Amino acid sequence: MLLTLLLFSFCFSASAQLTDLARLEYSFIPKGKSEDQYTRLRALLNFPIKTKEDSYLIFGGEYNRIILNLEDNYPFDTEPLKTLNVIDLNIGYTFKWNENWRVGAKITPRIASTLTQKITSDDLFLNGGVYAIKDRRDADIKRPYRLILGLTYNTTAGMPFPLPFVNYFRQVNENWSLSLGVPKSNATYYFNDKHSLEAFVGLDGYFAHLQRPTSVLGKQVDNISLSVAVFGLGYDYNFTDHLVLYTYAGCTFMMNNVLRDKDRNDVYTLDKTNTFYLRTGLKFKI
Repeated sequence: MLLTLLLFSFCFSASAQLTDLARLEYSFIPKGKSEDQYTRLRALLNFPIKTKEDSYLIFGGEYNRIILNLEDNYPFDTEPLKTLNVIDLNIGYTFKWNENWRVGAKITPRIASTLTQKITSDDLFLNGGVYAIKDRRDADIKRPYRLILGLTYNTTAGMPFPLPFVNYFRQVNENWSLSLGVPKSNATYYFNDKHSLEAFVGLDGYFAHLQRPTSVLGKQVDNISLSVAVFGLGYDYNFTDHLVLYTYAGCTFMMNNVLRDKDRNDVYTLDKTNTFYLRTGLKFKI
């Protein structure tokens, strides 16, 4: 089934993008007790190519434009921080290992930068992973499930070694499903074929290089990062089996927006106050 063939290509993406072929998305996080705000515009596209029976090459791309509206008074020039760009190119391959398991690997070159000048090696990052997928959601069993096991490598995380990845999905009954993993876990209630509501907890954020380093309190800043942990409720409306409008709203319970030096040490914290979180968009899925 094509759904299983594509799963590995997306299993380390934020939110529920395991089955997305295309997505347009808007995110918004205001700063508590401040006029500052964070906005992200995201576009994603993936395209599978069958190479032989049960084997696929998958090419894809994702673009994030991050806008930081910094209206508070800061002891440095905020102009170099206002617009960030994160551009990913996904290249993957998957094949059927045996009757129960599918194996895949992907590599993701990334540009994460302000892009105000010529691109250098400091703007380039390399992510990737290997995955094994057991998908029994179409099986004639009482509680269909999917299990994904893998190792991922992400240079923006600042850890020079592979990290384990686990995601488990279980269809409890015709109205309820449960998904456990990182970067998102949720419990979903299906009212009918068109409407569903979920409670979720998840992670979000970014890391980018500043092409115009700025001086903050006598220290040079070369990078900026945002790490967010959030919980809330999400709603999906299915126009068709493949076209979905979604909205997720909640509150952060961990927020850390930090300016960093070239060694990724903290220099200045822009925001650590928990606040409102909104993410909404339109996706075309398998």
